Amino acid sequence: MKAVLCKQFGPPESLVVENLPSPVPGAGETVVSVKAASVNFPDVLIIQNKYQYKPPLPFSPGSELSGVIKSVGEGVKGFKIGDKVIAFTTYGAFAEEVKVEAGRLVPMPEGMDFKSAAAFLLTYGTSDHALRDRGQLRANETLLVLGAAGGVGIAAIEIGKALGAKVIACASSDDKLAVCKAHGADEIINYTSEELRERIKAITDGKGVDVVYDPVGGPYTEPAFRSITWRGRLLVVGFAAGEIPKLPLNLALLKGAAAVGVFWGDFARREPRAFADSVRQLGAWFREGKLKPHVSVSYPLAQAADALKLMASRKVKGKVVLTTDV
Repeated sequence: MKAVLCKQFGPPESLVVENLPSPVPGAGETVVSVKAASVNFPDVLIIQNKYQYKPPLPFSPGSELSGVIKSVGEGVKGFKIGDKVIAFTTYGAFAEEVKVEAGRLVPMPEGMDFKSAAAFLLTYGTSDHALRDRGQLRANETLLVLGAAGGVGIAAIEIGKALGAKVIACASSDDKLAVCKAHGADEIINYTSEELRERIKAITDGKGVDVVYDPVGGPYTEPAFRSITWRGRLLVVGFAAGEIPKLPLNLALLKGAAAVGVFWGDFARREPRAFADSVRQLGAWFREGKLKPHVSVSYPLAQAADALKLMASRKVKGKVVLTTDV
């Protein structure tokens, strides 16, 4: 089977595609025939040795996939050969076949295609954990989403609307903001051409926002936090801008506000019951038509480097996926 390999840390063009022996499942494991794998920003970081998890070389990047179970190991319960599944891995998904612990599998929701399934769990799982669990977002509150045209951003818009919140989407271009509107954003802000704090003040009649969803970091975090209302919550999701911001903590004191960390991967591992509840809720919202994964472009597996370069350029709207059916 073919796999995309990182043999030395570096840019996407340093990746190679090689034939490897098919994996064999051990106890509690399955082997999944991959149909699609999504590209996420951590994949750009992990191949450059810039991610918090550092796998030993060589390895295949990719943390999220959809496919069909090819084989199961001893002791696996709840899954069988032929089941359509979504799997989340720290790395290894950019391959035709992947060995996955059964605990990292989720049944594919009925009616979902493989591309959408590969683009579903990490982004919607992160945003659901962030908004419902860590942010305690309530109906009629106001949610500000930074980087709103990316995968987790679109997921945050849709989940915010499903919870009954007013959603303000922020992105760097008008074409990205058009995607945000199409996915339910009530208001939009182009933060490259508009002053962020002034637009938030105008939209909220000076009241500010209740929750800030921030997967971007960099220069936008502080003005967003300054625009938060009393008892507001800043959700620290990631740092796609590349810079980890430093906040003046007096802002938290003066507003009775909180900066809350969101680490979905450890949440899924440490709190399996809460994770299962989140997956059930996301599946229900999908069946109700409230969640619609946005796959803007797909590449064959052999062009993983091109997909990663596109992700690194921060020009992606929604999700990019790799497919093995070519």
